Amino acid sequence: MVRAKYQGVLDLGEKLNIQNGDVSEDNGVLKVKGTAATQYDKNLIWDKIKEAGGDNPADIMADIKVADESVYARHTVSSGETLGKIAKHYYGDAMKYKEIFAANSDILKNPDMIHPDQELIIPNL
Repeated sequence: MVRAKYQGVLDLGEKLNIQNGDVSEDNGVLKVKGTAATQYDKNLIWDKIKEAGGDNPADIMADIKVADESVYARHTVSSGETLGKIAKHYYGDAMKYKEIFAANSDILKNPDMIHPDQELIIPNL
């Protein structure tokens, strides 16, 4: 029953390719373990848990580690994106594009010139 409640969390974990994943149920509590690639992915998992169980769910215990703590996320640029749109997506603030630009100054020379398929570092702020 509790597994069905959190099936969306488990599905997201598969989509995000959570490593070392383990799911078990004990006395009505779902226990979830794994390693997310980045903090952003970990946050997505926690948001999904809260969506299903509320802000402080008692029927799930999650131990999600982060493989690469040096960055908040890694982002592959899609056609039509701008640094402002990317910053809005990750931080909720388009003006944080400056931080993304600075973190990628080795591959970006102009904040208005990004190209599809470039992999950008989204820094921890």
